[in-house]
Amino acid sequence: MAAFGTSGLRGLVTELTDAVVLGYVSAFLGYLQTLGEFAPGAEVFLAGDLRPSTSAILEAAWQGVLEAGGTPRYLGRIPSPALAFAGFQAGVSSLMVTGSHIPFDRNGIKFNRPKAELSKADEAGILRALPSPDPEKFTPAGALRQRSQLPDAEEFGLDQYRRRYLDFFVGQPLRNWRIGVYQHSGVARDLLPELLQALGAETVLLGRSEKFVPMDTEALRPEDRILAERWVAEHGLQALLSTDGDADRPMLADETGAWWRGDQLGQICAALLGTDGVVTPISSNTGLERSGKFPRTLRTRIGSPYVIAGMDQLLAEGCARVMGYEANGGFLLASTLREVGRRLEPLPTRDAILPMLAALIAAAQAGAPLSSLLQELPQRYTSSDRVQNFPTERSRELLSRYQEEGGNLAAFDEDFSGLGFVGTAMDLTDGVRVQSDADEILHLRPSGNAPELRCYVEAATAERADALLAAAMQRLHSWKSV
Repeated sequence: MAAFGTSGLRGLVTELTDAVVLGYVSAFLGYLQTLGEFAPGAEVFLAGDLRPSTSAILEAAWQGVLEAGGTPRYLGRIPSPALAFAGFQAGVSSLMVTGSHIPFDRNGIKFNRPKAELSKADEAGILRALPSPDPEKFTPAGALRQRSQLPDAEEFGLDQYRRRYLDFFVGQPLRNWRIGVYQHSGVARDLLPELLQALGAETVLLGRSEKFVPMDTEALRPEDRILAERWVAEHGLQALLSTDGDADRPMLADETGAWWRGDQLGQICAALLGTDGVVTPISSNTGLERSGKFPRTLRTRIGSPYVIAGMDQLLAEGCARVMGYEANGGFLLASTLREVGRRLEPLPTRDAILPMLAALIAAAQAGAPLSSLLQELPQRYTSSDRVQNFPTERSRELLSRYQEEGGNLAAFDEDFSGLGFVGTAMDLTDGVRVQSDADEILHLRPSGNAPELRCYVEAATAERADALLAAAMQRLHSWKSV
Protein backbone atom coordinates (compact mmCIF):
# COMPACT_ATOMS: atom_id res chain seq x y z
CA MET A 1 0.00 0.00 0.00
CA ALA A 2 1.26 3.51 -0.83
CA ALA A 3 2.58 5.32 2.25
CA PHE A 4 2.90 9.03 3.05
CA GLY A 5 5.51 10.77 5.15
CA THR A 6 7.76 13.82 5.14
CA SER A 7 9.63 12.34 2.17
CA GLY A 8 6.28 12.49 0.37
CA LEU A 9 4.07 9.81 -1.11
CA ARG A 10 5.88 6.57 -1.96
CA GLY A 11 4.70 3.18 -3.17
CA LEU A 12 4.62 0.59 -5.90
CA VAL A 13 3.65 2.05 -9.28
CA THR A 14 0.59 -0.19 -9.26
CA GLU A 15 -0.52 1.42 -5.97
CA LEU A 16 -0.14 5.02 -7.19
CA THR A 17 -3.46 5.12 -9.02
CA ASP A 18 -5.06 8.34 -10.22
CA ALA A 19 -7.42 8.19 -7.24
CA VAL A 20 -4.52 7.97 -4.77
CA VAL A 21 -2.58 10.78 -6.48
CA LEU A 22 -5.60 13.12 -6.65
CA GLY A 23 -6.42 12.40 -3.03
CA TYR A 24 -2.98 13.39 -1.76
CA VAL A 25 -2.71 16.45 -4.04
CA SER A 26 -6.13 17.58 -2.78
CA ALA A 27 -5.10 17.00 0.84
CA PHE A 28 -1.80 18.85 0.37
CA LEU A 29 -3.38 21.94 -1.20
CA GLY A 30 -6.32 21.86 1.22
CA TYR A 31 -3.91 21.79 4.13
CA LEU A 32 -1.92 24.71 2.66
CA GLN A 33 -5.16 26.65 2.36
CA THR A 34 -5.67 26.36 6.12
CA LEU A 35 -2.19 27.88 6.55
CA GLY A 36 -2.94 30.74 4.17
CA GLU A 37 -0.37 29.42 1.68
CA PHE A 38 -2.78 28.43 -1.09
CA ALA A 39 -5.92 30.03 -2.53
CA PRO A 40 -8.01 29.45 -5.67
CA GLY A 41 -6.02 30.55 -8.71
CA ALA A 42 -2.64 30.18 -6.99
CA GLU A 43 0.18 28.69 -9.04
CA VAL A 44 1.61 25.26 -8.29
CA PHE A 45 4.85 24.12 -9.95
CA LEU A 46 5.19 20.50 -11.13
CA ALA A 47 8.18 18.52 -12.37
CA GLY A 48 9.37 14.92 -12.52
CA ASP A 49 12.24 12.48 -12.92
CA LEU A 50 12.92 10.10 -15.84
CA ARG A 51 11.15 6.98 -14.60
CA PRO A 52 8.72 5.62 -17.20
CA SER A 53 5.89 5.74 -14.65
CA THR A 54 6.41 9.44 -13.96
CA SER A 55 4.35 10.77 -16.90
CA ALA A 56 1.07 9.20 -15.81
CA ILE A 57 1.53 10.35 -12.20
CA LEU A 58 2.36 13.88 -13.38
CA GLU A 59 -0.83 13.97 -15.46
CA ALA A 60 -2.90 12.89 -12.45
CA ALA A 61 -1.17 15.47 -10.24
CA TRP A 62 -1.84 18.17 -12.84
CA GLN A 63 -5.52 17.23 -12.79
CA GLY A 64 -5.48 17.30 -9.00
CA VAL A 65 -4.17 20.87 -8.95
CA LEU A 66 -6.87 21.94 -11.41
CA GLU A 67 -9.62 20.34 -9.35
CA ALA A 68 -8.32 22.06 -6.22
CA GLY A 69 -8.69 25.41 -8.00
CA GLY A 70 -4.98 25.96 -8.58
CA THR A 71 -3.04 27.00 -11.67
CA PRO A 72 -0.52 24.25 -12.49
CA ARG A 73 2.73 25.06 -14.31
CA TYR A 74 4.89 22.26 -15.70
CA LEU A 75 8.65 22.84 -15.34
CA GLY A 76 9.73 19.62 -17.04
CA ARG A 77 12.06 16.80 -16.08
CA ILE A 78 14.39 18.69 -13.79
CA PRO A 79 16.20 17.98 -10.49
CA SER A 80 14.16 17.97 -7.28
CA PRO A 81 16.28 20.82 -5.84
CA ALA A 82 15.75 22.87 -9.03
CA LEU A 83 11.98 22.60 -8.64
CA ALA A 84 12.18 23.42 -4.92
CA PHE A 85 14.44 26.43 -5.62
CA ALA A 86 12.00 27.78 -8.22
CA GLY A 87 9.13 27.37 -5.79
CA PHE A 88 10.97 28.94 -2.87
CA GLN A 89 12.06 31.91 -4.99
CA ALA A 90 8.51 32.51 -6.25
CA GLY A 91 6.77 31.67 -2.98
CA VAL A 92 4.83 28.90 -4.74
CA SER A 93 4.08 25.34 -3.63
CA SER A 94 5.50 22.53 -5.76
CA LEU A 95 5.12 18.82 -6.49
CA MET A 96 8.01 16.64 -7.70
CA VAL A 97 7.07 13.23 -9.10
CA THR A 98 10.04 11.05 -8.20
CA GLY A 99 10.97 7.84 -6.48
CA SER A 100 14.47 9.24 -5.91
CA HIS A 101 16.76 6.24 -5.33
CA ILE A 102 14.14 3.56 -4.65
CA PRO A 103 13.67 0.60 -7.03
CA PHE A 104 12.32 0.83 -10.56
CA ASP A 105 8.90 -0.63 -9.70
CA ARG A 106 8.19 2.22 -7.25
CA ASN A 107 7.61 5.94 -7.53
CA GLY A 108 6.26 8.83 -5.51
CA ILE A 109 5.56 12.54 -5.11
CA LYS A 110 7.59 14.97 -3.03
CA PHE A 111 5.57 17.97 -1.79
CA ASN A 112 7.07 21.39 -0.98
CA ARG A 113 5.44 24.30 0.77
CA PRO A 114 6.05 27.76 -0.77
CA LYS A 115 9.12 28.39 1.42
CA ALA A 116 10.07 25.03 2.91
CA GLU A 117 9.98 21.27 2.76
CA LEU A 118 7.26 19.49 4.70
CA SER A 119 7.79 19.08 8.43
CA LYS A 120 6.49 16.26 10.62
CA ALA A 121 3.64 18.56 11.71
CA ASP A 122 2.76 19.17 8.04
CA GLU A 123 2.67 15.42 7.46
CA ALA A 124 0.02 14.99 10.15
CA GLY A 125 -2.02 17.92 8.81
CA ILE A 126 -2.08 16.52 5.28
CA LEU A 127 -3.12 13.07 6.46
CA ARG A 128 -6.03 14.61 8.38
CA ALA A 129 -7.16 16.42 5.19
CA LEU A 130 -7.12 13.30 3.00
CA PRO A 131 -10.53 13.00 1.29
CA SER A 132 -12.50 9.90 0.33
CA PRO A 133 -12.32 9.26 -3.44
CA ASP A 134 -15.34 10.26 -5.52
CA PRO A 135 -16.44 7.10 -7.41
CA GLU A 136 -17.93 9.21 -10.22
CA LYS A 137 -14.44 10.41 -11.24
CA PHE A 138 -12.70 7.04 -11.40
CA THR A 139 -12.97 3.59 -12.89
CA PRO A 140 -13.08 0.64 -10.47
CA ALA A 141 -9.30 0.36 -10.90
CA GLY A 142 -8.82 3.96 -9.66
CA ALA A 143 -8.06 5.52 -13.05
CA LEU A 144 -9.50 8.91 -14.01
CA ARG A 145 -12.37 8.73 -16.49
CA GLN A 146 -11.02 11.96 -18.03
CA ARG A 147 -7.49 13.28 -17.71
CA SER A 148 -5.44 16.20 -18.99
CA GLN A 149 -2.21 15.95 -20.98
CA LEU A 150 0.79 17.93 -19.85
CA PRO A 151 1.76 21.03 -21.85
CA ASP A 152 5.28 21.71 -23.09
CA ALA A 153 7.69 22.31 -20.22
CA GLU A 154 8.61 25.84 -19.13
CA GLU A 155 12.37 26.32 -18.78
CA PHE A 156 12.67 29.04 -16.15
CA GLY A 157 13.05 26.62 -13.23
CA LEU A 158 16.10 24.91 -14.68
CA ASP A 159 17.50 28.27 -15.84
CA GLN A 160 17.28 29.74 -12.32
CA TYR A 161 18.95 26.69 -10.83
CA ARG A 162 21.80 26.81 -13.39
CA ARG A 163 22.38 30.51 -12.77
CA ARG A 164 22.52 29.92 -8.99
CA TYR A 165 25.87 28.18 -9.47
CA LEU A 166 27.32 30.08 -12.38
CA ASP A 167 26.69 33.43 -10.67
CA PHE A 168 28.53 32.23 -7.56
CA PHE A 169 31.35 30.15 -9.08
CA VAL A 170 32.56 32.71 -11.60
CA GLY A 171 35.12 32.45 -14.39
CA GLN A 172 36.54 29.13 -15.55
CA PRO A 173 38.11 27.65 -12.42
CA LEU A 174 38.00 24.11 -13.88
CA ARG A 175 40.06 24.93 -16.98
CA ASN A 176 42.41 22.04 -17.84
CA TRP A 177 40.34 19.55 -15.84
CA ARG A 178 39.02 16.44 -17.56
CA ILE A 179 35.87 15.27 -15.81
CA GLY A 180 33.60 12.32 -16.55
CA VAL A 181 29.82 12.47 -16.14
CA TYR A 182 28.12 9.16 -15.42
CA GLN A 183 24.75 10.01 -16.95
CA HIS A 184 22.73 6.76 -16.52
CA SER A 185 19.05 7.80 -16.09
CA GLY A 186 19.60 10.72 -13.71
CA VAL A 187 17.49 13.79 -14.33
CA ALA A 188 20.61 16.03 -14.11
CA ARG A 189 22.49 14.05 -16.76
CA ASP A 190 22.50 16.93 -19.27
CA LEU A 191 22.77 19.74 -16.71
CA LEU A 192 25.97 18.41 -15.14
CA PRO A 193 28.10 18.59 -18.31
CA GLU A 194 26.63 22.03 -19.11
CA LEU A 195 27.77 23.39 -15.75
CA LEU A 196 31.19 21.75 -15.90
CA GLN A 197 31.84 23.05 -19.43
CA ALA A 198 30.73 26.57 -18.43
CA LEU A 199 33.31 26.40 -15.63
CA GLY A 200 36.04 25.48 -18.12
CA ALA A 201 36.21 21.68 -17.80
CA GLU A 202 36.47 19.16 -20.60
CA THR A 203 33.75 16.55 -20.09
CA VAL A 204 33.48 12.89 -21.06
CA LEU A 205 29.92 11.53 -21.16
CA LEU A 206 29.55 7.95 -19.94
CA GLY A 207 26.94 5.30 -19.21
CA ARG A 208 23.79 7.02 -20.50
CA SER A 209 20.81 4.70 -20.15
CA GLU A 210 17.25 4.94 -21.42
CA LYS A 211 16.29 2.25 -18.91
CA PHE A 212 15.83 3.63 -15.41
CA VAL A 213 18.67 2.79 -13.02
CA PRO A 214 17.94 3.25 -9.28
CA MET A 215 21.12 4.69 -7.73
CA ASP A 216 21.30 4.60 -3.94
CA THR A 217 24.31 6.63 -2.81
CA GLU A 218 24.35 4.77 0.53
CA ALA A 219 24.32 1.35 -1.12
CA LEU A 220 26.21 1.62 -4.40
CA ARG A 221 26.07 -1.37 -6.70
CA PRO A 222 29.35 -3.32 -7.12
CA GLU A 223 29.24 -2.69 -10.86
CA ASP A 224 29.26 1.09 -10.28
CA ARG A 225 32.45 0.81 -8.23
CA ILE A 226 34.08 -1.20 -11.03
CA LEU A 227 32.87 1.26 -13.69
CA ALA A 228 34.34 4.23 -11.83
CA GLU A 229 37.79 2.67 -11.57
CA ARG A 230 37.73 1.60 -15.21
CA TRP A 231 36.46 4.88 -16.63
CA VAL A 232 38.91 7.02 -14.65
CA ALA A 233 41.81 4.91 -15.95
CA GLU A 234 40.60 4.57 -19.54
CA HIS A 235 39.74 8.24 -20.05
CA GLY A 236 42.40 9.89 -17.88
CA LEU A 237 39.78 11.55 -15.68
CA GLN A 238 40.54 13.80 -12.74
CA ALA A 239 37.03 13.23 -11.36
CA LEU A 240 33.79 11.42 -12.14
CA LEU A 241 30.39 12.93 -11.27
CA SER A 242 26.86 11.58 -11.10
CA THR A 243 23.70 11.80 -8.98
CA ASP A 244 20.79 9.63 -7.96
CA GLY A 245 17.62 9.66 -10.06
CA ASP A 246 16.24 13.05 -9.00
CA ALA A 247 19.64 14.72 -8.41
CA ASP A 248 19.34 15.53 -4.73
CA ARG A 249 22.15 13.12 -3.77
CA PRO A 250 25.67 13.52 -5.22
CA MET A 251 28.04 10.85 -6.49
CA LEU A 252 31.66 11.98 -6.75
CA ALA A 253 34.69 9.81 -7.51
CA ASP A 254 38.26 11.14 -7.47
CA GLU A 255 41.17 10.47 -9.82
CA THR A 256 41.68 7.01 -8.28
CA GLY A 257 38.14 5.94 -9.18
CA ALA A 258 37.04 5.78 -5.53
CA TRP A 259 33.50 7.01 -4.85
CA TRP A 260 33.40 9.41 -1.92
CA ARG A 261 31.05 8.88 0.96
CA GLY A 262 28.41 11.59 1.28
CA ASP A 263 29.41 12.47 4.83
CA GLN A 264 33.00 13.02 3.70
CA LEU A 265 31.84 15.34 0.93
CA GLY A 266 29.53 17.15 3.34
CA GLN A 267 32.38 17.92 5.76
CA ILE A 268 34.58 19.16 2.93
CA CYS A 269 31.90 21.39 1.42
CA ALA A 270 30.94 22.91 4.78
CA ALA A 271 34.58 23.75 5.50
CA LEU A 272 35.18 25.20 2.03
CA LEU A 273 32.12 27.44 2.21
CA GLY A 274 33.03 28.67 5.68
CA THR A 275 30.33 27.82 8.19
CA ASP A 276 29.83 28.56 11.85
CA GLY A 277 27.07 25.97 12.23
CA VAL A 278 26.68 22.47 10.74
CA VAL A 279 23.78 20.07 11.19
CA THR A 280 23.85 16.40 10.25
CA PRO A 281 22.07 13.19 11.31
CA ILE A 282 23.60 10.72 13.73
CA SER A 283 24.38 8.33 10.85
CA SER A 284 27.07 10.68 9.50
CA ASN A 285 30.80 10.23 10.08
CA THR A 286 32.05 11.45 13.47
CA GLY A 287 34.95 13.18 11.73
CA LEU A 288 32.73 16.27 11.77
CA GLU A 289 33.35 16.83 15.48
CA ARG A 290 36.84 15.34 15.53
CA SER A 291 38.12 17.82 12.93
CA GLY A 292 37.66 20.81 15.24
CA LYS A 293 36.89 23.01 12.22
CA PHE A 294 33.33 23.94 13.06
CA PRO A 295 32.34 26.28 15.92
CA ARG A 296 28.90 24.67 16.33
CA THR A 297 27.64 21.24 15.31
CA LEU A 298 24.29 19.58 15.91
CA ARG A 299 23.20 15.95 15.42
CA THR A 300 19.62 14.95 14.53
CA ARG A 301 17.50 11.99 13.60
CA ILE A 302 17.83 10.76 10.01
CA GLY A 303 15.86 12.70 7.39
CA SER A 304 15.97 16.17 5.87
CA PRO A 305 13.04 17.51 7.98
CA TYR A 306 15.13 16.93 11.10
CA VAL A 307 18.20 18.55 9.55
CA ILE A 308 16.13 21.56 8.52
CA ALA A 309 14.70 21.89 12.03
CA GLY A 310 18.26 21.72 13.37
CA MET A 311 19.40 24.44 10.98
CA ASP A 312 16.51 26.65 12.13
CA GLN A 313 17.66 26.07 15.72
CA LEU A 314 21.23 27.19 14.94
CA LEU A 315 19.95 30.28 13.11
CA ALA A 316 17.83 31.14 16.17
CA GLU A 317 20.93 30.74 18.33
CA GLY A 318 22.74 33.39 16.27
CA CYS A 319 24.84 31.35 13.83
CA ALA A 320 25.25 33.38 10.64
CA ARG A 321 26.35 30.77 8.07
CA VAL A 322 24.37 27.60 8.67
CA MET A 323 24.56 24.47 6.52
CA GLY A 324 23.59 20.83 6.79
CA TYR A 325 24.28 17.55 5.08
CA GLU A 326 23.19 13.93 5.22
CA ALA A 327 25.13 10.69 4.98
CA ASN A 328 23.63 10.20 1.53
CA GLY A 329 25.48 13.33 0.39
CA GLY A 330 22.56 15.74 0.05
CA PHE A 331 23.68 19.24 1.07
CA LEU A 332 21.37 21.91 2.52
CA LEU A 333 22.05 25.64 2.80
CA ALA A 334 20.06 27.70 5.32
CA SER A 335 21.89 31.04 4.98
CA THR A 336 22.68 33.46 2.16
CA LEU A 337 26.42 33.29 1.44
CA ARG A 338 27.91 36.65 0.50
CA GLU A 339 31.33 37.02 -1.04
CA VAL A 340 32.83 40.01 -2.84
CA GLY A 341 30.51 40.67 -5.79
CA ARG A 342 28.78 37.29 -5.42
CA ARG A 343 26.03 35.69 -3.42
CA LEU A 344 24.55 32.22 -3.08
CA GLU A 345 20.89 32.06 -2.15
CA PRO A 346 19.68 29.58 0.50
CA LEU A 347 18.32 26.22 -0.59
CA PRO A 348 17.09 24.36 2.52
CA THR A 349 16.52 21.05 0.77
CA ARG A 350 18.87 18.26 -0.36
CA ASP A 351 21.05 19.34 -3.28
CA ALA A 352 23.67 17.34 -5.21
CA ILE A 353 25.30 20.05 -7.31
CA LEU A 354 26.73 22.47 -4.73
CA PRO A 355 28.98 20.06 -2.80
CA MET A 356 30.46 18.51 -5.95
CA LEU A 357 31.27 21.87 -7.58
CA ALA A 358 32.74 23.24 -4.35
CA ALA A 359 35.07 20.27 -3.95
CA LEU A 360 36.21 20.33 -7.58
CA ILE A 361 36.90 24.05 -7.55
CA ALA A 362 38.77 23.88 -4.24
CA ALA A 363 41.08 21.17 -5.60
CA ALA A 364 41.59 23.04 -8.88
CA GLN A 365 42.45 26.29 -7.12
CA ALA A 366 44.92 24.46 -4.90
CA GLY A 367 46.52 22.82 -7.94
CA ALA A 368 46.08 19.48 -6.20
CA PRO A 369 44.35 16.22 -7.06
CA LEU A 370 40.81 15.81 -5.77
CA SER A 371 41.83 13.00 -3.42
CA SER A 372 44.07 15.42 -1.49
CA LEU A 373 40.96 16.95 0.10
CA LEU A 374 40.11 13.62 1.73
CA GLN A 375 43.54 13.43 3.32
CA GLU A 376 42.75 16.53 5.38
CA LEU A 377 39.82 14.80 7.12
CA PRO A 378 40.06 12.80 10.36
CA GLN A 379 40.66 9.18 9.42
CA ARG A 380 37.18 7.85 10.08
CA TYR A 381 35.48 5.69 7.47
CA THR A 382 31.83 4.84 7.01
CA SER A 383 30.13 2.22 4.89
CA SER A 384 26.47 1.27 4.50
CA ASP A 385 24.10 -1.09 2.75
CA ARG A 386 20.53 -2.33 3.06
CA VAL A 387 18.49 -5.52 2.97
CA GLN A 388 15.79 -4.90 0.38
CA ASN A 389 12.19 -6.16 0.56
CA PHE A 390 12.44 -6.35 4.35
CA PRO A 391 9.04 -5.26 5.75
CA THR A 392 9.28 -2.22 7.99
CA GLU A 393 7.19 -3.80 10.74
CA ARG A 394 9.48 -6.84 10.73
CA SER A 395 12.52 -4.53 11.09
CA ARG A 396 10.96 -2.73 14.02
CA GLU A 397 10.00 -6.00 15.67
CA LEU A 398 13.56 -7.31 15.45
CA LEU A 399 15.15 -4.09 16.71
CA SER A 400 12.70 -3.75 19.60
CA ARG A 401 14.69 -6.43 21.47
CA TYR A 402 17.63 -4.03 21.72
CA GLN A 403 15.45 -1.06 22.68
CA GLU A 404 14.02 -2.63 25.82
CA GLU A 405 14.55 -0.66 29.03
CA GLY A 406 16.36 2.14 27.21
CA GLY A 407 18.97 -0.09 25.58
CA ASN A 408 19.84 -3.77 25.83
CA LEU A 409 23.54 -4.09 24.96
CA ALA A 410 23.67 -7.71 26.10
CA ALA A 411 21.07 -8.73 23.50
CA PHE A 412 22.88 -6.80 20.79
CA ASP A 413 26.26 -8.33 21.62
CA GLU A 414 24.69 -11.78 21.67
CA ASP A 415 23.21 -11.38 18.18
CA PHE A 416 26.37 -9.86 16.71
CA SER A 417 28.95 -12.04 18.42
CA GLY A 418 31.68 -13.22 16.08
CA LEU A 419 32.03 -9.84 14.34
CA GLY A 420 34.84 -8.67 16.62
CA PHE A 421 32.47 -6.00 17.87
CA VAL A 422 31.70 -5.54 21.59
CA GLY A 423 29.21 -2.77 22.33
CA THR A 424 29.85 -0.30 25.14
CA ALA A 425 27.19 2.39 24.51
CA MET A 426 23.84 2.49 22.72
CA ASP A 427 22.05 5.47 21.13
CA LEU A 428 18.33 5.06 20.34
CA THR A 429 17.84 8.45 18.69
CA ASP A 430 16.96 6.80 15.37
CA GLY A 431 17.04 3.03 15.20
CA VAL A 432 19.78 1.29 17.20
CA ARG A 433 23.29 2.78 17.09
CA VAL A 434 25.99 1.03 19.12
CA GLN A 435 29.57 2.13 19.81
CA SER A 436 32.17 -0.53 20.55
CA ASP A 437 35.20 -0.79 22.82
CA ALA A 438 37.34 -0.36 19.68
CA ASP A 439 35.74 3.01 18.83
CA GLU A 440 33.65 1.51 16.01
CA ILE A 441 29.96 2.05 15.29
CA LEU A 442 27.24 -0.33 14.09
CA HIS A 443 23.87 1.28 13.36
CA LEU A 444 20.65 -0.49 12.31
CA ARG A 445 17.51 1.32 11.16
CA PRO A 446 14.38 0.62 9.11
CA SER A 447 14.22 2.81 5.99
CA GLY A 448 11.69 5.59 6.18
CA ASN A 449 10.57 5.37 2.55
CA ALA A 450 10.97 1.76 1.38
CA PRO A 451 10.70 -1.75 2.87
CA GLU A 452 14.41 -1.97 3.67
CA LEU A 453 16.54 -2.58 6.75
CA ARG A 454 19.58 -0.29 6.60
CA CYS A 455 22.98 -0.82 8.18
CA TYR A 456 25.65 1.84 8.76
CA VAL A 457 29.12 1.22 10.14
CA GLU A 458 32.09 3.40 11.06
CA ALA A 459 35.68 2.38 11.75
CA ALA A 460 39.24 3.73 11.74
CA THR A 461 40.10 2.26 8.32
CA ALA A 462 38.15 1.72 5.11
CA GLU A 463 39.11 -1.96 5.12
CA ARG A 464 37.73 -2.53 8.61
CA ALA A 465 34.54 -0.60 7.79
CA ASP A 466 33.94 -2.74 4.70
CA ALA A 467 34.68 -5.97 6.59
CA LEU A 468 32.41 -5.06 9.49
CA LEU A 469 29.62 -4.10 7.08
CA ALA A 470 29.94 -7.36 5.13
CA ALA A 471 29.73 -9.43 8.33
CA ALA A 472 26.77 -7.44 9.66
CA MET A 473 24.92 -7.70 6.34
CA GLN A 474 25.38 -11.46 6.32
CA ARG A 475 23.75 -11.58 9.75
CA LEU A 476 20.87 -9.32 8.64
CA HIS A 477 20.20 -11.37 5.50
CA SER A 478 19.90 -14.44 7.69
CA TRP A 479 17.14 -12.68 9.64
CA LYS A 480 15.18 -12.11 6.45
CA SER A 481 14.86 -15.84 5.86
CA VAL A 482 13.68 -16.60 9.43
